[in-house]
Amino acid sequence: METETTLSESIRITKDKARLDAACKRILSEKIILAWIMKSCVAEFRDIPVREIADRYIEGTPEVSEVPVMPDEVKSSRITGSNTEDKTINEGTIYYDIRFCAAAPRSGETIRLILNVEAQNNFYPGYSLVTRAIYYCSRMVSSQYGTEFTDSHYENIKKVYSIWICMNPPEERHNSISGYSIKEENLIGNVKEAVEHYDLMTAVMICLGSEDDENYSGILKLLDVLFSKELSQDEKRKVLQEDFDIPMTHSIERGISSMCNLSEGLWQSAMEKGWSEGMKKGLAEGMEKGMEKGMEKGMEKGIAEGAEKNLLENIRSLMATMKITAEQAMAALRIPESKWAGYAAKL
Repeated sequence: METETTLSESIRITKDKARLDAACKRILSEKIILAWIMKSCVAEFRDIPVREIADRYIEGTPEVSEVPVMPDEVKSSRITGSNTEDKTINEGTIYYDIRFCAAAPRSGETIRLILNVEAQNNFYPGYSLVTRAIYYCSRMVSSQYGTEFTDSHYENIKKVYSIWICMNPPEERHNSISGYSIKEENLIGNVKEAVEHYDLMTAVMICLGSEDDENYSGILKLLDVLFSKELSQDEKRKVLQEDFDIPMTHSIERGISSMCNLSEGLWQSAMEKGWSEGMKKGLAEGMEKGMEKGMEKGMEKGIAEGAEKNLLENIRSLMATMKITAEQAMAALRIPESKWAGYAAKL
């Protein structure tokens, strides 16, 4: 019975994680949020007002790329644009978090950009995220054959961006935005090729960080507030409205509400699980030692040892469930900093 309960709880947590992931993608796919990302990371939009980017330049059908979180909402300001599934015969299938098209003015004409936005929790998944972003760019270029261009009409290839939002980057990357693109380099001689002939892909890494940093502003602050696990729905709404002039539409309100509720639910599940298991173990050990050396002493020691084990399990649960560091988990559990090193060693 206990195994079934544990399995049922694990399945529920897994489903909640999937819902939270879908809610994050959904709020990211709001045109006004994408417009802020584009203005900060895409050179073609740097001098264009955010509202104008959202209303005029983002293309695509207003619908959710994944299975709808709220299927009752047929029309909204969310977009997905072109097919989010990219297939090749030998390379398998890639699913982009959000993929859409945008038109940008340049030299009196209109060019089309294909942007791909990814939200990433794990900065070190066993390879460089920059390398993966370059691969995504390459796939978005090569997959244009047969749709944007055919035969040898390479002049019709559209520029692509792969923008990655990194939630838990290493400290040295906190509050930074880095771009990786193709540049001309003259090894011998001094020639100038038209930039549009090779400037076809750019990977951008947006690395979030804490607010006590001089770079904490603009899109870095907006995304940090949006995905914060500490701020309430009202606090997020206040910052988005007052600092970024983002209207709280019904769609955005529900998106933020879903993220806050799911985050709180996962956090609470991790706390309750660790507490329950720790108390159970502590009481069992207390009873056993109490029978041998006196109930009072045994219970006291057993509960103390169980409480410590429970605390360690709480830390582990929060780290695994919320994808945060040991220090962040201990801070959330309000463990005094003087005890962090001791618990870290036992972890």
